[in-house]
Amino acid sequence: MPLIRCLFPSSARLSRFPAPFPLALSFLLLPLAMGGCSRVKSPVAVITTAHQETQAAREASLARDKTRQELDQIPPPSKSLYLAVRSQDGWSNPFVSVDKDMLTLRIIMPDANPSRAGQGGLLRPANARKQTLQIRIAELPRALISLPPQAWPYGRVVAIAEAPTTNKAARPEIRRNVEATIQMLNDLGIVVDEWSGPSGGLLR
Repeated sequence: MPLIRCLFPSSARLSRFPAPFPLALSFLLLPLAMGGCSRVKSPVAVITTAHQETQAAREASLARDKTRQELDQIPPPSKSLYLAVRSQDGWSNPFVSVDKDMLTLRIIMPDANPSRAGQGGLLRPANARKQTLQIRIAELPRALISLPPQAWPYGRVVAIAEAPTTNKAARPEIRRNVEATIQMLNDLGIVVDEWSGPSGGLLR
């Protein structure tokens, strides 16, 4: 009779009913007993879960602080440089395009040739040094700290824009991802220059 005791701790209450009643009642209340009694977490389980969540939050905070320290080696952004850029093709710092599921990180790697002769010309086009990476939002900090200092000619600033899409139903989720990415970058001490979209129009 363990199931009956779970629901009716006092056996005196059952003595009022005929002998077959407890057996029939146990079958009727079996789903309730299995569901109701199993939902209660023990104090040890609650404490363990809280400890794991606290530990995970602490580790995430330490990782963020470490990433920020590495990014702090990049000079602060120069507004006179990046505010003068009027097209995505002319942007030389990291550029993030935000989609529903992924981010596209566009970077321009430094020219291996230190000479200024022919730089940006037919023999040494800037587009040849352009690279794009498909990453998740959580992978963005690691991707940014892996870039060389020469990939930040404007200083510690990243441009961000919504990815082009014809699916209007996806726009709200993409916008939420944009806001989450901006918050992540701000937490890392990175200035965000938000663009309206792939057409190159600026929000500022």
